[in-house]
Amino acid sequence: MLRFLTAGESHGPELAAVIEGVPAGFEIDLAAVNQDLARRQKGYGRGGRMLIEKDEVRPVSGIRFGKSIGSPITFIIENRDFTNWTKRMSVKPADWEESRVVTRPRPGHADLAGVLKYNLEDIRDVLERASARETTARVAIGGLAKQLLKPFGISVLGYVVSIGATEAKTRADIISLEELARITEASQVRVADPEAERKIIAEIDACKETGDTLGGIVEVVAAGLPVGLGSHVQWDRKLDARLAHALMSLQATKGVEFGIGFTAGRVRGSALHDEIGYDEKERRFTRHSNNSGGTEGGMTTGEPLRLRVAFKPLSTLMQPLRSVDTKTKREAVGTIERSDVCAIPAAAVIAEAVVAFVLADAFLEKFGGDSRTEIERNWRGYLEQVRAY
Repeated sequence: MLRFLTAGESHGPELAAVIEGVPAGFEIDLAAVNQDLARRQKGYGRGGRMLIEKDEVRPVSGIRFGKSIGSPITFIIENRDFTNWTKRMSVKPADWEESRVVTRPRPGHADLAGVLKYNLEDIRDVLERASARETTARVAIGGLAKQLLKPFGISVLGYVVSIGATEAKTRADIISLEELARITEASQVRVADPEAERKIIAEIDACKETGDTLGGIVEVVAAGLPVGLGSHVQWDRKLDARLAHALMSLQATKGVEFGIGFTAGRVRGSALHDEIGYDEKERRFTRHSNNSGGTEGGMTTGEPLRLRVAFKPLSTLMQPLRSVDTKTKREAVGTIERSDVCAIPAAAVIAEAVVAFVLADAFLEKFGGDSRTEIERNWRGYLEQVRAY
């Protein structure tokens, strides 16, 4: 039902996002989208570019008088730093400068594989699009997706559970996403654990001193999901598979797990599977635990969706690793590009946006219609069907 394309380079004039399949009649709060973009720019350990950019969307299609009209929605996001790169990122052949060609690939980045695949001389032709700057557009898309879910009581939150060697407490005592959001958004590294925050900041400072970088793990939780989003009948309709696919497409992602994840392979079935109950008052089936992370057989169970994403440390190091110059074939060190020491607080916002988009797509697939009114009618009818089962 939903699909999108992004376009643009890291230091080009702008990023673009086109979202197709948004039904008519949804209120679109651009300030809320921009707030998510601002959240992405925050976090201890970010680099100097975050002081230059002030990311905001400029809608150019699909929205009229604050509401979606059923046609593709297009967002443009200006790259303010482009003013410093107008010659180096020019479309004019006359502006090409041989002295600016990048020929030292960074280990861990798309640099070398990209120039070999596309037969390019300049690594910048690859690194500009491979850059995580592209996720700015995806956060805008996710901000829109959350507005498609909000009228149906569905909320999504991403936050940090570990950075480097420090693991934060997940605060199981917090029962609402609103409270968890308040606490983690007040943290410089988006954790719910002040002691872990202090340790993480110290580790980031140590890495900055030595020219190193840090990765980490983020958790995304979605509440209010009805049972039955996704499907068991084909591989590409399974919701957890679709979520994993989308999350693995993010720059620097190295792993995704649902619920207790890999721990499931180390315990017995009697200790793992979520036993079933029934709430007479609410007229719904319940679970006594949520080890599965809210999915079974590729479908939502009605419990909160809970997943984790592992991000590797960034590949631009101020003390670069060994490499080979692609032109001379001699030993060299990887190119230094302006970068962050740690971007995991931003990664939590990005993962949140990606999950929101996949969930909005699955929701519209299940309750689809051309307008919000039609979707609401389908949704209410299904909930009554489930309650009457």
